[in-house]
Amino acid sequence: MDNGGKLVVISGPSGVGKSTISKEVLRRTGAEFSVSVTTRKPRPGEVAGRDYLFVELSEFERMIKQGELLEWAEVFGNMYGTPAGPVGLAIEAGRTVLLEIDVQGALQVYEKMPTATFILIAPPSDEELARRLAGRGTEDEQSFRRRLGKARDELATARQSGAYGHIVINDDLEAAMSQVVEIVQGHGPNQIKTGATND
Repeated sequence: MDNGGKLVVISGPSGVGKSTISKEVLRRTGAEFSVSVTTRKPRPGEVAGRDYLFVELSEFERMIKQGELLEWAEVFGNMYGTPAGPVGLAIEAGRTVLLEIDVQGALQVYEKMPTATFILIAPPSDEELARRLAGRGTEDEQSFRRRLGKARDELATARQSGAYGHIVINDDLEAAMSQVVEIVQGHGPNQIKTGATND
């Protein structure tokens, strides 16, 4: 019997607005945010259990071996992953869990939970993606080119994977947030033209 619980996975490259959209979706729907586990040290202001579950590398490796992670990856020398236990318990209790992760992580989740709802947040064009990334002004040309290339690869991989049942084109932020809320609540269309902001 379907108790209404489900997992929603939101992905997209840097600059498409997925973090802004995800926060608003949580606020409007009452969905729960899946707290990731990481081996990196807490940053100022971060709270263990709210922002991340902070563990030692040995514990993270144990979680991998025991199959306790829905997905995991190494990012700049630190490990990040999604604990499967809390997600499963929340879904069994009839709650909606929101997972905001990159495309590679999402495809790992898709292998384990193909019935989850996968939403790709995409820019309206390649030119707009480049403009938004450049608009941050936080990196040199080489770094910018690397990030843009990674973003393009992520979008191509996501579209070709077949995992994403919903693609939201974010060229108007409010519309994008409303459309994702509709999808999370179970009555949104698959192909949507919408919202714009920096992530």
